[in-house]
Amino acid sequence: MDGVLNVLKPPGMTSHDVVSFLRRALKIKKIGHAGTLDPQATGVLPLCLGQATRLVEFLMQQDKEYLCEMTLGITTVTQDAWGEVLQTSDYSHLSREEIESKIPQFTGVITQTVPAYSAVKVEGIPLYKRTRLGMKTKPFSRQVVVYKIEIIKYEPPRLTFMVNCSKGTYVRTICHDLGEALGVGGHMSFLLRTKVGDFTLKESNTLEEISILKEKALLPLEVCVEGLPQIVLSEEELKKIKQGQTLALPETAPLLKDVAVFNEEGKLEAIAVFLTVNNKIILKPKKVFKRE
Repeated sequence: MDGVLNVLKPPGMTSHDVVSFLRRALKIKKIGHAGTLDPQATGVLPLCLGQATRLVEFLMQQDKEYLCEMTLGITTVTQDAWGEVLQTSDYSHLSREEIESKIPQFTGVITQTVPAYSAVKVEGIPLYKRTRLGMKTKPFSRQVVVYKIEIIKYEPPRLTFMVNCSKGTYVRTICHDLGEALGVGGHMSFLLRTKVGDFTLKESNTLEEISILKEKALLPLEVCVEGLPQIVLSEEELKKIKQGQTLALPETAPLLKDVAVFNEEGKLEAIAVFLTVNNKIILKPKKVFKRE
């Protein structure tokens, strides 16, 4: 089985739990997820099967969309509703207008401190495990891009909003930091991932549905590379690429890091890179796929 599943992850399961469930249900070992979701979060979780696992890195680069509920006035150690409460504050004076005035601080290119309770690994150990074991870890931050935050509803203390963002964005950290900016604290109380790249919530399948549909639920390898530049090669050219040989290209060809190589029937055959060798542009295979 080679392809991609658009899974509707249920709350209460880790992303690894989902992989384990489908390994048993589909009787296949080679499965990888394209970006984790917190155990209590739900929504779109793309899974790559078989040869598609070699394309996970390209799916992980895709932008994300979330529907989030934030609870104002309560700060927790994990920045969500499932952690120990650190502090409570009065939020009753906050208006929607005041909240909206702070939103621009959290859009565009922003810097986030990676949460202590996260799956990011330091020296091979996930941060959440290091924190629970009492291991000292120096806080570190990284830049992400938040394209848009749109407030849907404000019914104190609940604030519901949509977020469009780049990979690596922690929505619960947005909730925490927004609460701090408002002076009352806050945490994420619900999270639904509605989109990963072109994978939408509407087209996702539950674990039960996938168990019944099996191969019929699979999307082709090609969906993994929709964000990459593409090149179509002839059968003779493909033969060289699939044998690990390089291919000379016209001098006008652009230099690209990764390019999806297709056959004339529209099937993905390889991932390759453009290189300059002796003032000539060549196409060098990076990953080659066995297609039926």
